[in-house]
Amino acid sequence: MERYTRSQQYLVRAEEIIPGGAQTFSKTTMVYPYGVSPYFLTRGQGSRVWDVNGNEYIDFNCGLASINLGYNDADVTHAVHEQLRSGVTFSLSHPVEIEVAERLVALVPCAEMVRFGKNGSDVTAAAIRLARAYTSRDHVAVCGYHGWHDWYIAATSFHLGIPQATLDLTHTFPFNDLEALRQLFAKYPKQIAAVILEPVQKTEPHSGYLARVKEIAHANGAILIFDELITGFRLALGGAQEYFSVKPDLATFGKALANGYPLSALVGRRDIMALLKKVFFSLTYGGEAISLAAAVATLRKITTEPVIEHLTLCGLRVRNAVQELIDRHNMADIVSISGHPTGTWIRFRDVEGYTEWQVQTLFLQEVLARGILTMGKHNITYAHSNSDIDRLLDVYAEVLPFLKSTIGGRALEKSLRGPALQPAFKLR
Repeated sequence: MERYTRSQQYLVRAEEIIPGGAQTFSKTTMVYPYGVSPYFLTRGQGSRVWDVNGNEYIDFNCGLASINLGYNDADVTHAVHEQLRSGVTFSLSHPVEIEVAERLVALVPCAEMVRFGKNGSDVTAAAIRLARAYTSRDHVAVCGYHGWHDWYIAATSFHLGIPQATLDLTHTFPFNDLEALRQLFAKYPKQIAAVILEPVQKTEPHSGYLARVKEIAHANGAILIFDELITGFRLALGGAQEYFSVKPDLATFGKALANGYPLSALVGRRDIMALLKKVFFSLTYGGEAISLAAAVATLRKITTEPVIEHLTLCGLRVRNAVQELIDRHNMADIVSISGHPTGTWIRFRDVEGYTEWQVQTLFLQEVLARGILTMGKHNITYAHSNSDIDRLLDVYAEVLPFLKSTIGGRALEKSLRGPALQPAFKLR
């Protein structure tokens, strides 16, 4: 399509020298269908982004949930500019490390000590290494997506290059399935060091589920780790652990911690975290001051303004309105919406001879053409306005019945203006 001509030109150049054409799986042609999607953005402001063709979008991906306040938030940008005047990375530690750590200890229920990384994989891998050191055990039980490092990704379809011995130590269990977790502990008695899970995934946890996971882990001598890369500073000031009143032993944060600047944090109980004096976790850029300054401004804003309330109310409006559209058009066999209001998912199903991937491709083709940037998820930010939500719902009011009529008329394949997405690695 002419709308995406420059994006496609950039993609051709990128794929020649960048494997996959992007640095992040979720930005590739495995997620955004070729020919009907933008692949390169040039700028963002508030809730809006612009692609290399100059097309404007209301963004509901928001840097894969790393943008919590909005693009180029004035307070965060000011803090970054001020820090830039004095330096970025130093030969010794900078006081801003202490300030951010103290803020996290004050906000996060389980946080007694803090260490920083640059992305989620840094801190989830550090949490697992720390759990193994603390318990003197090797196996781990995992539920959700926890990054690209060997200890986790070995248990997925993306395990090329990872030794079998590593795969043998990682065991997955389904979300909201306590019996599956119990069976893991029965199969590997006194061998599991930690249970790590995302406390909210494409669905919310059943009532009491997280508390029971903690009980099972502790009863079997394992520690509990919450991966709060997505839920942190979105569900509540202290993350999902505050929202659900379940305090893990360790937790990992990132993404919204610094409103898109590269920063992550491992926090937890003092007696476990103190082992990091001996357990090796050391990064040249762990104390990089620009991202820490952004975190100070971000944390200050979410504690002094109604950021969490805004995210929740906007997200509730989206979830309720989309469910009403699904009900009105009798589409429950085609799509559903689930998840916490601050980050709901539209989920697609195989239907009437079409795969979920074909249905998702047509959905993305149509919403992207109407100026909505999404993968089917709605990462709400403080910058999203009521008019942004109005526009999203207006687009869905057009696209969802179009999906149904196209499927019912056996015309889905004819309606696609490019190849359908293929089955890909599912993160959750």
